[in-house]
Amino acid sequence: MTMRQTPPFRADQVGSLLRPARLADARAKAAKGEITAESLGGTDDGSLRAVENECIREAVAAQERAGLHAVTDGEFRRGSWVMDFFLGLDGIEEKELSDVPAFSSGFRPTSMATTGKIGNPTGVTVEDFKFLKSVATKTAKQCIPSPSLAYHRGGRAMIDKGIYPEIEDYWRDLWSAYKNEVKLLADAGCSYLQLDDTTFAMICDPKVRQSFVDRGDDPDAMLATYARGINEVAAARPDGMAITVHMCRGNFQSSWIAEGGYEPVAELLFSEVNVDGFFMEWDSERSGGFEPLRFVRDDQIVVLGLITSKTPELEDKDLIKRRLDEAAKYVPLERLCLSPQCGFASTHQGNKLSEDEQWRKLEWVVEIADEVWG
Repeated sequence: MTMRQTPPFRADQVGSLLRPARLADARAKAAKGEITAESLGGTDDGSLRAVENECIREAVAAQERAGLHAVTDGEFRRGSWVMDFFLGLDGIEEKELSDVPAFSSGFRPTSMATTGKIGNPTGVTVEDFKFLKSVATKTAKQCIPSPSLAYHRGGRAMIDKGIYPEIEDYWRDLWSAYKNEVKLLADAGCSYLQLDDTTFAMICDPKVRQSFVDRGDDPDAMLATYARGINEVAAARPDGMAITVHMCRGNFQSSWIAEGGYEPVAELLFSEVNVDGFFMEWDSERSGGFEPLRFVRDDQIVVLGLITSKTPELEDKDLIKRRLDEAAKYVPLERLCLSPQCGFASTHQGNKLSEDEQWRKLEWVVEIADEVWG
């Protein structure tokens, strides 16, 4: 069996990385106005942007040394995997809600409110991607939140009915904004785009499903809409660009929100969502068994997130291989890949492990994949 030459790769990753201490320090100084956020023209002018650039260069080099075929910028320019992107769109603002499901640690994330017409004339992540591509010798992978997240946390109540009296107009504008992001990224040379989508895995949890019902949404109908939106975005990709969907049950400082196997969403997910691969969290009992993989189509690749990013201990290599064999009862091994279950720092605070432990985890993914697939 051979290594894959196109995304997703046999040994892959979700995207976010622990922020180096000097980057966290620079971000805090920029927030206080002690340094400028943007570069003033020099390559090492002391601005936050200059520190980000330096840290991204080092992170890309470390990913390549680890043996990864796709590298990211670690989301070093973001405070949050989700909020920074949506707040970069026209018409969306941050808002706190008391009824958003909380993490196992008790942390309750903020939501998005739509207060104007949604638009994306210039691209939210395009300049960030251009820098990543300029410093990478491997495939530059760009990660953005799925359009589903704009609605998921707050629902219809968070969308100004004076702006969008008809919900279909809201979806049309949101998906159009995403399609323009895809176009602009493709024009900048992006060949690997990942949509981070917690909604499918979250709705596997009965308490999350009930929260949808309580606010007046049908969770299964919403899943069908989410699938339609991802397909709208994926259909805008040009030849040569791979789009994958990553899903997990929450990742904030090693805590989580939801639990439950993929059975409630698997048939819809694999039969209706037309992307090039699925990154799926399967690092703990909270994710259930591999039986839902029986719905995977013959043209789909599944990246199994069997290595946890939440704790520093390395998984037993033989156990990971046995779990790959278990999954291969439903999807042939040649259509499976391996990755961590999520990023290491979905927010700037990061998970509870060290940078050295993070890099060893990624090296472990590569090492196991090399032994399994050759």
